[in-house]
Amino acid sequence: MSSIVAIVGRPNVGKSTLFNRLTESRKAIVDEESGVTRDRHYGHAEWNGKKFSVIDTGGYVRGSEDVFEGEIRRQVDIAMEESDLILFVVDVEMGITGLDDAVATILRKSGKKVFVVANKTDNPQRIPDASVFYSFGLGEPFPVSSVSGSGTGELLDAVVKELPREFQDDTEGLPRFAIVGQPNVGKSSLLNMLIGEERSIVTPIAGTTRDTVHKRYAKYGYDFMLVDTAGLRRKAKVKEDLEFYSVLRSVRAIEEADVCLLMLDAEQGMNAQDLAIFNLIEKNRKGVVLIVNKWDLVDKDTKSLEAYTKTIKDRIAPFTDIPIVFTSVLTKQRVFKALEEALHVYQNRKKKVRTSELNDYLLPLIENNPPPAIKGKYIKIKYITQLPTDIPQFAFFCNLPQYINPPYRRFLENKLREKFDFTGVPVSLFFRSKEKPEGR
Repeated sequence: MSSIVAIVGRPNVGKSTLFNRLTESRKAIVDEESGVTRDRHYGHAEWNGKKFSVIDTGGYVRGSEDVFEGEIRRQVDIAMEESDLILFVVDVEMGITGLDDAVATILRKSGKKVFVVANKTDNPQRIPDASVFYSFGLGEPFPVSSVSGSGTGELLDAVVKELPREFQDDTEGLPRFAIVGQPNVGKSSLLNMLIGEERSIVTPIAGTTRDTVHKRYAKYGYDFMLVDTAGLRRKAKVKEDLEFYSVLRSVRAIEEADVCLLMLDAEQGMNAQDLAIFNLIEKNRKGVVLIVNKWDLVDKDTKSLEAYTKTIKDRIAPFTDIPIVFTSVLTKQRVFKALEEALHVYQNRKKKVRTSELNDYLLPLIENNPPPAIKGKYIKIKYITQLPTDIPQFAFFCNLPQYINPPYRRFLENKLREKFDFTGVPVSLFFRSKEKPEGR
């Protein structure tokens, strides 16, 4: 188990900037609009050889007009419960507000070790101003500037002295499944249902999840990382800077994932934006499982599922060898089937086929169905091998690689899929004008 440090405080005091500084990343969205960070956000930090986890939280507010206010407060409460140590961030420019006092009261009752972080101490003249925070009764305040990093060294020295356990990253090497899709298709509901707690805020309002949220799932013989992402919208609809950064986080989540669970709204069908997300997953050579959610809300007959599946495959062609699971997260219908398919796709993505198997199977097929001659020249494929990459890529050595046409590429890819099962995984074929390697 890792030591956990939670960053809490009222909105707009610089919690996310401090999170980015401590984790040496830009994972948390930083914006001058208060209330930007809504979900708990996790990262890793290291100081003097000691590693620990950091949780960035939504701003602690009471009585605001923000419809998310109650949810944010609950998320902060959970983060405080999970943590070994708390960084209470305040603004040295503003001094103590009534909301700061309210947070301090809660922290005193928590029984946790608390460090008061007097942020925005951007020059030495402001250091004396930090002394006002002694009145919280939480010990000596640490004057820091999250933007420049000033004072964070002293803060981290104190933090690592108090941490009870050495960090061990036991998630290294685990499969990473990213839950992606348009806003309000049920991504956060799926995550919360699977892990049995409300890690992501769920409301009927599209766009609630702005940051990506990571959670380990270790139940019923499964062990992998789940990533819930902000809903992806078309660029034309991304009017706020904030939403642009949320889309950027989702793109990064796809890039870092092994398999993407692309969720569709059954009532809406697969539209252009869903297809754009699918193409982004394929472009990044990630495994994919299509989850058609809210299937319980669709009027169906005996042929509905078959017709719906055909419509989707027509839209995503030519990459149609993917699992499609019809679910209802609300009723938990076939949700675990989606997980089984995701693990199957993950295994397919890591699959290695022996060179001898490839050649014994494909060369006779190629001899019986050779590539079409171009300008009177005959193409001869002499040898095939899987490349030593993390994803399925195959090299075909032949005399005239430039003349292999797209239909014949698809023919070879389909034969590979038929024999070796690469369902849900993009497969890359390369044609090279090199002779069979020596000694193979």
